[in-house]
Amino acid sequence: MPAIVLDGKSLAAQSEAELQFRVERLKEKSGGKTPILATILVGDDPASATYVKMKGNACRRVGMDSMAVEMPASTTTEELLLKIESLNNNPDVHGILLQHPVPEQIDERACFDAIALHKDVDGVTCLGFGRMAMGEDAYGCATPQGIMRILEHYGIDIQGKHAVVVGRSPILGKPMAMMLLQKNATVTICHSRTRDLPDIVAHADILVGAVGKPEFIRADWVKEGAVVVDAGYHPGGVGDIELSALLDKASAYTPVPGGVGPMTINTLILQSVESGEKSLG
Repeated sequence: MPAIVLDGKSLAAQSEAELQFRVERLKEKSGGKTPILATILVGDDPASATYVKMKGNACRRVGMDSMAVEMPASTTTEELLLKIESLNNNPDVHGILLQHPVPEQIDERACFDAIALHKDVDGVTCLGFGRMAMGEDAYGCATPQGIMRILEHYGIDIQGKHAVVVGRSPILGKPMAMMLLQKNATVTICHSRTRDLPDIVAHADILVGAVGKPEFIRADWVKEGAVVVDAGYHPGGVGDIELSALLDKASAYTPVPGGVGPMTINTLILQSVESGEKSLG
């Protein structure tokens, strides 16, 4: 039986059509007001600038506004904290995105955590992570939340399955593991110091590649019938998993590109719209 392609691109397009309706309805009820996502870009990294532009374009496609905040590479932690505070206090702003990474002189964690919880639509604060992990109301970190939406849409059964997450970053691996745990998976988190990684991967019913290294996870590690989620993207259009050799082995997989990436941005926009709905009534 051919593997199910977990097509995040088509799902994101479907979601955008629904969000257009929600934004239009919100405008009608609020006298023309629309959700606004503020994006903060510090420095002139071309990749980061591209990502911010993509997020702004996604806002426009659903009819909401974006506020582009650009700050020089010489920005200090204190200056960035003041900017975040002003956005927290701006009632017209419903979501705040601080583009990762920031220049090395900035305390990125302190700046992430300065974002007000109700505007943390990218799910990057420690408070938001803690609330999510405890089953309380909070916006999920965009990439793992997007993955969970893909799995739900395609009817992937999570309960009781062994999920292996390769990677432990605070904005992907750790929240991914907690979200899977919330859905009653048995979760193993692997990282650079994990021993016998191929053997652990071989026991995964659901495998999430979030290690940030091109094709680090080899196809021959993966067991027959596993659900394979590749959250990586690298030059040449490859992810963290050797997907090309898994197409007839996995039961379902996210393509690279066109799998997780579109749903990351879509989840950010979805959560911004939800924040706007809460704020504007």
